[in-house]
Amino acid sequence: MPQTVCSGTMFTTPSGFSPHLACAEPRGEEEEAPQEGPGPGACLADGPPITSASLDTLIQNLVPTADYYPEKAYVFTFLLSARLFIPPSELLARVCELCIKQQQLDQSPLDTAKVRKFGPKILQLLTEWTETFPSDFRDEKMVGHLKDIIHRIAPCDEAYWKTLNQMLQKLSQRLALISQGEESVVKVSLNASSISAKLVAFKTKPPPIQKDILSICNDPYTLAQQLTHVELEHLSHIGPEEFVQAFVQKDPLDGTQPCFSDQKKKTSNLEAYVRWFNRLCYLVATEICMPAKKKQRALVIEFFIDVARECFNIGNFNSLMAIISGMNMTPVSRLKKTWGKVKTAKFFILEHQMDPTGNFYNYRTALRGAAHRSQTANSNREKIVIPFFSLLIKDIYFLNEGCANRLPNGHVNFEKFMELARQVGEFMTWKQVECPFEEDQAILHYLHTAPIFSEDGLYLASYESESPENQVEKDRWKALRSNVLAKT
Repeated sequence: MPQTVCSGTMFTTPSGFSPHLACAEPRGEEEEAPQEGPGPGACLADGPPITSASLDTLIQNLVPTADYYPEKAYVFTFLLSARLFIPPSELLARVCELCIKQQQLDQSPLDTAKVRKFGPKILQLLTEWTETFPSDFRDEKMVGHLKDIIHRIAPCDEAYWKTLNQMLQKLSQRLALISQGEESVVKVSLNASSISAKLVAFKTKPPPIQKDILSICNDPYTLAQQLTHVELEHLSHIGPEEFVQAFVQKDPLDGTQPCFSDQKKKTSNLEAYVRWFNRLCYLVATEICMPAKKKQRALVIEFFIDVARECFNIGNFNSLMAIISGMNMTPVSRLKKTWGKVKTAKFFILEHQMDPTGNFYNYRTALRGAAHRSQTANSNREKIVIPFFSLLIKDIYFLNEGCANRLPNGHVNFEKFMELARQVGEFMTWKQVECPFEEDQAILHYLHTAPIFSEDGLYLASYESESPENQVEKDRWKALRSNVLAKT
């Protein structure tokens, strides 16, 4: 069924995150001291993974030195999760302050040999930050800190100036792409329209009032390819930080103020993707309920079953679930005479694959298979993995709800954030795949702009196609028709 984002009511079962996380009974102060990890002079790989530590210790472990650089996984995990405790601009300011102090970058003259050993490492950290979390640098303070620290080391090697310019140029390009993506989302939303319920509120259904999907594309594989284009386009705009900001809340164990107000929760791309899922659900249901003849409705159902099967074969599980959800909406599922004309064996197989039983065990098994194929693939066609997005959000939601951000002693529950980073990091790998299929602008335009029924419109169209079977349906039909006629 259509989904909403960031709502606890859409999640009904706990997800399968690691039972070893410090969730239900975090350690108290009197128990064994949490593992704080090595100091900045030692590689994190030399000791056991950090499970918890103070925020200051975690920041210190992020700061490179002439002889130390944090593991890439640590950098991603901490940059992803630290925003729950400290704004990115303040974090970068702290990192720069520690670098200046430890490397004596405020002294004159600078120790050139020492700075040349340190320089590549701080540049690497800043490069990883700008490439993975470019949205952080929409804040002018972030760019200011970046320029300041590089200006301090640049006198020791002219190559650092070139690196700075290249970094800023690539950052500018990434931010431009983000802005373009946001603008395209707004444009698509404005162009999408709904079918007036007035047009189906009469016993005699009017002639077709719009093009139908079969007149635009009658090949299931082609439509599945174009749906994959839409999915990957949406995924490309979602930043990893949106998964954290979607569920940010005041931590009762954290004495500081929340880092994000409602205005600063930048989750627009994530929310747009959920809206796309809902639109596809309603588009499928609209296409099925629109035809006046039972035979035509059955043909549309069989077509979408074949499209869903092709989506499964491609690895596009999000479109697959949207199509199944659209066909399972009550206005469609109640069309018993229509379904009687449909060869449903293939549909039941697909439903079995997406069965929610066992916390979507069948789907998760298929997803692991697709992920394994992606890892060993030689072509972009085999690399495609588009997860059922609402379930991914649900997993992250329950990870966030089930585990405290801080332990009672005030330490950051870093083990929780390692699991969060694992889930988000896997998604980030999948979203970077370039779609190998050729675009069909006519089909893409239709998917984005074809009018769709509202829920009431779907019920009206459904009742006009196959009359109400019981008193509840008759009363609803009558009420809907009255409401529509009253608006004319």
